[in-house]
Amino acid sequence: MDINHLTLLTDLYELTMMQGYFKTGNDETVVFDVFYRDNPSGSGYAITCGLDQVIDYIKNLSFSYDDIDYLRNQGIFDEDFLEYLAGYHFTGDIYAIAEGTVVFPREPLLKVKAPIMEAQLVETALLNIINHQSLIATKASRVVYAAGGSGVMEFGLRRAQGPDAGTYGARAAVIGGCDGTSNVLAGKCFDIPILGTHAHSWIMSFDDEYHAFRAYADLYPDSCTLLVDTYDTLRSGVPNAIRVFEELRAEGHMPKHYGIRLDSGDLAYLTKKARIMLDEAGFPDAVIAASGDLDENLITSLKSQGAPITSWGVGTKLITSADCPAFGGVYKLAASKPKGADEFTAKIKISENPAKITNPGNKTIYRIYGKEDGKIRGDLICLVGEHYDESDDLTIFDPQATWKKSTLAGGTYTMRELLVPIFIKGQCVYKSPSVMDIRSYCKDELNTLWDESRRLVNPQEVYVDLSMPLYKLKNELLDANHKK
Repeated sequence: MDINHLTLLTDLYELTMMQGYFKTGNDETVVFDVFYRDNPSGSGYAITCGLDQVIDYIKNLSFSYDDIDYLRNQGIFDEDFLEYLAGYHFTGDIYAIAEGTVVFPREPLLKVKAPIMEAQLVETALLNIINHQSLIATKASRVVYAAGGSGVMEFGLRRAQGPDAGTYGARAAVIGGCDGTSNVLAGKCFDIPILGTHAHSWIMSFDDEYHAFRAYADLYPDSCTLLVDTYDTLRSGVPNAIRVFEELRAEGHMPKHYGIRLDSGDLAYLTKKARIMLDEAGFPDAVIAASGDLDENLITSLKSQGAPITSWGVGTKLITSADCPAFGGVYKLAASKPKGADEFTAKIKISENPAKITNPGNKTIYRIYGKEDGKIRGDLICLVGEHYDESDDLTIFDPQATWKKSTLAGGTYTMRELLVPIFIKGQCVYKSPSVMDIRSYCKDELNTLWDESRRLVNPQEVYVDLSMPLYKLKNELLDANHKK
């Protein structure tokens, strides 16, 4: 059994619908959008992530003999449909927003344009991949923001919901801004820094704490961070660490990177006392690292109390996004085109809940920036084929409260189309950057947000508006449905 072969990573109803399309001869081309409705963790934004795995999934999407035999044994699929699946490969187009991009609710993160059977099959896997990795990248960006320039290490593997969540979650966390991960497999797979010190068991395996520290320092002379809270942080741990540092200094072998780590207790009080002790001993550049069920809120609290922590190890609450464990992305039909037709027909999902009414049509997104400061002024969802001239005045409006408008004078703004081609006619036309390059890009992306939109509590929402042609189309479809 190969759980890394993802073709059957789908819900049964995707396959039963596919057989329905097959049996009824439905071969229309459709457009599906992946989007989400609410930012996770009360954030003012999200970070899109997972595109590289999506590419790998689509490239390797095919049914093996074992897959076909398994489906045959379910007794619900006909042989002619199974024969179709045996020759299946993706032939459509996929457009997506690049990984590491700041994104907002209701805008398509990814768009599939393909024959309906092909587009239907990929729904579940795309959501599984994008939802999880975007969630962790967003959470990581909040933790890193709270740390305020201090280093953040992701080390939640042992608490993640399985190997894939731990490994791809580590990748997403680094994209979101973490300096590295404790996950060695993630380091190997994605060429990202691996970081770590030692556990309490290392200390406990020696007769005393001093000899444990000294042995570790001798083994790793260039990077020595000692865990000081195994027995008594201030009366034993920190004094023994200082003793080792003094010996190394006297021997002329001070590590390039050295310091202490605390994993328990009152981190604000203990780190303040530890800082005084280290400074008085002549080690003002010693790092003080902290870990222990940290998240952006606890980090913010510790910093407000003046805790002199210079490095943060964040595990459980990051890798699981403990306060918001689901991203909530959805996959909705937006347009269809019968075989031989020239134009797409827009489709809309209607709900009594206004937030669940979809934006119809074959769409793209333009991001609008202030020309002088480079900050985001808003995003504009529009129909493919609409064109804008940055020298013209541009009026954007809130599609829910249309009286809220803003006019940007020509020449004062720039626009960037966010959706880029990934697959065209089944062929990949996009090369993913390295994870560390995506991390740098993500950092630049976050700097395009106003501070008011980055704050952790009650952030200012970024405007996501509809173009006038799209707004009119949406209302026409709503009116037409009302008259039925």
